[in-house]
Amino acid sequence: MTPRPALTLFCAMALRGAVNDSILPAFTRDTGIFVDAHFAPTRTLIQKITADAHFDVIIGIDASLTALSDARTVDAMTLTPLAEAGIGIAVAPGAKIPDVSTVEALTNALTAARSVAYSRNSPSGIYFAQLLQDLGIAEQVNEHATVVDQGFTADALLDGRADLALQQMSELIFFPEAKIAGPLPAEVQHYTAFSAGVALQTKNSSGSGSLIRFLSTKLAHAAYSGAGLEPS
Repeated sequence: MTPRPALTLFCAMALRGAVNDSILPAFTRDTGIFVDAHFAPTRTLIQKITADAHFDVIIGIDASLTALSDARTVDAMTLTPLAEAGIGIAVAPGAKIPDVSTVEALTNALTAARSVAYSRNSPSGIYFAQLLQDLGIAEQVNEHATVVDQGFTADALLDGRADLALQQMSELIFFPEAKIAGPLPAEVQHYTAFSAGVALQTKNSSGSGSLIRFLSTKLAHAAYSGAGLEPS
């Protein structure tokens, strides 16, 4: 089957595994519609849209999509909840896995680490920076932290820059070489909700609508679960 004209999808990094590896191939196979997907943190996607970048469908943080609908950039009638992402901790291959099951154990692991990697601009990194303040260990951890502007923090485990990496679980499992120490303890866990929506300026409303519906199928929900997300 010759693919029909492409849709441009802007998608948050936290859903990249589920969307790129499972959902989009199945969608193109079933509909014949090719999707040109661009993955970045939601904040970066919003910056691109503000700079007039074209997109047909966006997957991003709930609050950001609500703001886009308020600004008449995304069709509010198409907003569809997809999944939630919690935060976890990973360690380098072969490293001893620390106990992070309680707030006290997490604090001990973070302060004992040679360096903790986290993302400056992602929802997990923004939350973690505040959590360090709340735990009273910001200065101690940040003195040797590996802070990345965007991308996967587990990269810093594999190249030796850090021995702990914090990010959303769905991003950590991109690196099977790294070992998941666990999610953050329930008392300090933070979930980010993600939704999808169609651009008001899409030139392919039929195809965009088909993709939105496909993102809520059983296949999509299985893909979210398999990628460390919690389907909505």
